Amino acid sequence: MNIQIFGLKSCPNTRKAEMFFKERRITYQFINLAEKPMSRGELTSVMASIPAEELIDTESRAYVSAGLQYMKFNIAEKLLEEPRLFKTPIVRDAKRATAGFAPEIWKKWLS
Repeated sequence: MNIQIFGLKSCPNTRKAEMFFKERRITYQFINLAEKPMSRGELTSVMASIPAEELIDTESRAYVSAGLQYMKFNIAEKLLEEPRLFKTPIVRDAKRATAGFAPEIWKKWLS
C-alpha cells in the first residue's frame, strides 16, 4: 500500500484520517495542501476515481467567500488555483481515492 493523505492541518477530518491509519500502523504520506498544492497530474489521477463535483467543498468558507455558488466555473481549474476548496481529506492509494472522511472504504482497502 502506498497511502497519500492530501489535507489541511486545520481540518478535523484530515486529523481523523491520519489517526485511522496510525492506529492500524499503516504508513502514509501526508501532503499539506496549504504548503504544497495538488499538481495537475495528481488531480487527474484522483479524478479518475472521484468526479470533480465531489471534490469541491461547497460548504467551505473559501467557497462561500469567493461567491462561487453564484458562478459557473471549471471545477478542476478552481481546485488547482485554490486548494482550500477541496473536500478534505483526499486519501489515495494507487488508482483508488476518496474525498472526505471515509473509514468504511479504507477498511475495505486494508482487507
